[in-house]
Amino acid sequence: MRFIVRPAEPRDADALTRLANAVSAEPEGWLISTDGEWRTPGDERRYLKALRRYSHAAVFVAEAEDGGLVGRLSVARDAHPASAHVADLGLMVAASHRRVGVGSALLEAAVDWAHSAGIRKLELHVFPWNEPALALYRRFGFEQEGFRKGHYRRAGEDVDAILMAYRL
Repeated sequence: MRFIVRPAEPRDADALTRLANAVSAEPEGWLISTDGEWRTPGDERRYLKALRRYSHAAVFVAEAEDGGLVGRLSVARDAHPASAHVADLGLMVAASHRRVGVGSALLEAAVDWAHSAGIRKLELHVFPWNEPALALYRRFGFEQEGFRKGHYRRAGEDVDAILMAYRL
């Protein structure tokens, strides 16, 4: 499958919202979502517009040959001055485009952005049951740094998260 990775644009808001809602609706519960709904297209559009003014964060998309968005990666610098060299990332890939390199390509975009932004460490959280994502992150070079018990609230339950990091 062919795709390109590029910075997200405000015009991508509707497609990104559909992607997030589709991934959120998967029964495996891949995303952190307390109500099954991603932000609205308007909220997503405003967020993407705001990124144009700030260098502390970025969103990248994977666009398939047919023009559909099949992946999203967000990355944002930590706000505290003592950890401003660290950025947190979130990744989602459409079920139809998993295990074909989309996740790795988006992670590469995050690393490129991190180099240009002076970031020395990328962090992420992943659910312990998300074995495909864990395998992707390990192959890419992420290492487990911690295990956070009851860190997130999903469907009325506290769920654990694995903290992983990639050092640049």
